[in-house]
Amino acid sequence: MTKHCKVAVVGASGAVGREMLRVLEERDFPVAKLRLLASQRSAGIYLPFKGEKLLVQKLTYDSFKGMDIALFSAGSGVSARFAPLAAESGCVVIDNTSCFRMENDIPLVVPEVNPGAIANYCHRGIIANPNCTTIQMVVALKPLHDRAGLKRVVVTTFQAVSGAGQKAITEMQKQSGVLCRQWFQEGRPEVEQVPEEGQPESATRVFPHQIVGNCLPHIGDFNVEGYSAEEMKMVNETRKILDCPNLKVCATTVRVPVVRGHSEVVNLEFEQEITPSQARDILQSSPGVRVMDEVG
Repeated sequence: MTKHCKVAVVGASGAVGREMLRVLEERDFPVAKLRLLASQRSAGIYLPFKGEKLLVQKLTYDSFKGMDIALFSAGSGVSARFAPLAAESGCVVIDNTSCFRMENDIPLVVPEVNPGAIANYCHRGIIANPNCTTIQMVVALKPLHDRAGLKRVVVTTFQAVSGAGQKAITEMQKQSGVLCRQWFQEGRPEVEQVPEEGQPESATRVFPHQIVGNCLPHIGDFNVEGYSAEEMKMVNETRKILDCPNLKVCATTVRVPVVRGHSEVVNLEFEQEITPSQARDILQSSPGVRVMDEVG
């Protein structure tokens, strides 16, 4: 008999938190009790779940008592502070931030790729969820790697604004509205900034430049070698998940003006020979992969 679990969602009011609720409902996850947690700013609102309206509560040190699973997606700072407390309360913590991904005693898991690593959660009670673009790439890489041995990965991503959260989606929507008005009323197909209410005209909320009609190869801070934080996540997380610490990975990550749905172009070099036809056959039978390769 399937155990019914008491589940806490941290960051429930955010874009990812709301998606977690949608997936829990869509998959009919056996939830006995659902506790929605967020900051003081969002506490008090109601969110829909299975035809009901559930109250969002303020996240506190006592929020995890009696819960079985805690899903975290409220930023690395919140995870660093509260995830260990949730684990100490007896929860299995699944953290969707970058906080714990590269720690040696915390598993970084993609179920279709390295499900056996989940057993290592017992060290600290935490399972780390990889970066979004890393996940979709390694699901396709793993079966090919098992067949021919990966030697080198060169990837360019085209990442939707939803990856930067609800504020980023709102910013793009506002820029789109201003752009349309200027286009039809003034003949000016540009909008440099869309300020938040009460801010000066020069203020930008999320992105350093206009995202509408633009592509920004700037996701996270840049390191001294010129790689962005998002690019280094793809490098380091891919190596850890595939257990290939010396795998050559070169990533270029780009934010594009699309609401949802990340895309990637990946160039692979293998240790052994593998034909495109063989690669298609392997991917067609791989979990989590759907091959759509019709031209025209």
